[in-house]
Amino acid sequence: MASGDQHVLDVLADYTHDIRRFTSQMFDASDRHFHSVSKLIKRSVPEGWLPEHVRPSPPPPPPLPFVGTYLHDLQDWVSRHRALTAAVIAFVGTGSFLVWREKKIQSRKRRARRASNGARKEVVVIAGPPNSPIVKSLSLDLERRGFIVYIVCSDLEEEQQVQGESRADVRALHLDVADEFGTQEAMNRFQSMLLRPHIAFSGASPHNLHFRGIVLVPDLVYPNGPIETVPPQRWSDALNAKVLNTIAITQAFLPTICEFKARVLMLTPSIVSSLQPPFHGVETTVVRALEGFTSSLRGELGTLGIQVCQFKLGTFDCTHMGGKQHVQPLAGADTVAWPATSRKLFQANYMNQSRVARSRDMFNATGNGSGSPLRQLHNAVFDALIQKRPQKVWHVGRGSLTYSIVGNWVPAGLVGWMMGVRRVMEEEEEDGSMEPQVENSVQQWEKVDRIV
Repeated sequence: MASGDQHVLDVLADYTHDIRRFTSQMFDASDRHFHSVSKLIKRSVPEGWLPEHVRPSPPPPPPLPFVGTYLHDLQDWVSRHRALTAAVIAFVGTGSFLVWREKKIQSRKRRARRASNGARKEVVVIAGPPNSPIVKSLSLDLERRGFIVYIVCSDLEEEQQVQGESRADVRALHLDVADEFGTQEAMNRFQSMLLRPHIAFSGASPHNLHFRGIVLVPDLVYPNGPIETVPPQRWSDALNAKVLNTIAITQAFLPTICEFKARVLMLTPSIVSSLQPPFHGVETTVVRALEGFTSSLRGELGTLGIQVCQFKLGTFDCTHMGGKQHVQPLAGADTVAWPATSRKLFQANYMNQSRVARSRDMFNATGNGSGSPLRQLHNAVFDALIQKRPQKVWHVGRGSLTYSIVGNWVPAGLVGWMMGVRRVMEEEEEDGSMEPQVENSVQQWEKVDRIV
């Protein structure tokens, strides 16, 4: 390359360097100028002067993980429904606490207190038919928990039934309330047995027995049917055997009860007395009479600090206790013995109600397997005997509390309709065309039964 050409290239390189430096300085000065102008505008113009639709949209937030999104939505819903959230928390919390407490109560061990030498000292008397599955199961359970159980017997046959259980601490207590002198002697022997010292085995220190309480279990089988078809003799038998006999036994034990501050427990069926359906006048009358007697007795003994508890029984599964032999008949096989006029007027409704009751197993304290387990009754009776301040009224068994609420709040006409009871019209009386219509009634009671 010639020397002239090299000189031209050197001059061009110097000019290029000068141009780059000049343009760089010019751009820097422009940036500083615009920056100062923007600061001046920001200070002079108020914030938010641009319209909303002109402003550029902010960049979207980064996507949250799935758990974070769920928690964020839940927190947002809770903040918008605070009252509902508080109600749900209170309901769930209370329900969980009640379930936990019930499981704890059912699972804890229940044993009667013993003497210092390990022998049994707590005595319980059961007044009821020895062949009743309720009496039989209660006596065996209380004996298993450590009580000495006496069952009131009125004749030799009942004593043999009790002795046939082959339990050394399930004993018969002969008490015929019809014999006033014999009753007084029997109670004197019973009270002296409680007061004198006992020696459980050779070499043991003597100890005294303690009368814990008496459990009254009137016979749970009642006649049913229209009032005009129940003869006065059956009314008299029911009132004497279930009401007067119970009152007489209670009177005989009252001196001993007051001396030992023992508890009094009255067990009665509750479903029929709560619903008060037709064709069950005997049971409704007897149970209401016993409830009135129990309330009066509670008021009297309450002044002495003695607890009187009433058990309103529902239905129980007594199949393993031989309950099928003691179930109250529900069907109307005996309607053939009714007078012709009674059959014409009442048979259809009686059969309808019997079918509905049988489908729901409502009118039997000793059910056919669909009732509550007897363990619920055992635990409740033990707690009523042992607790420092037991409840005055216990609802035990399937349907006891629910049907009590239904009977108190649902109109009687609606209850009768759900039981399949319909008004008998004159045309139906003449031609006998009234057929049992129970499907709707059964469906209605199924809805009630779901909450039992």
